[in-house]
Amino acid sequence: MNVRYQADADLNQAIVTGVLRLEPTIDFQSAFAARLEGVKDSEVLAIAAQQRRIFVSHDRKTMPSEFAQFITNSQSAGVIIVSRKIAIEVVIEELLMIWEVSSAE
Repeated sequence: MNVRYQADADLNQAIVTGVLRLEPTIDFQSAFAARLEGVKDSEVLAIAAQQRRIFVSHDRKTMPSEFAQFITNSQSAGVIIVSRKIAIEVVIEELLMIWEVSSAE
């Protein structure tokens, strides 16, 4: 089983759309589908962890410290922080590569 992704509410939707357009079999849940708008970081991380999803976000300010705190007491598939300065095409390629070479284990 391949890794699964969960988009943060702040993640550029074009990234999710682009990944799914190139590889429709990837399980990449949008923030809208997961109803994450306005949900606290700690709760968002818990939702992603419960579903065994890697959380993908642009939030470089609070997410690293929130994630550090979260994993002291909880399991997680991980977090990927994406810089807004990186071209969307590059982000899409990187997420596809991670998916291709990884398994959920």
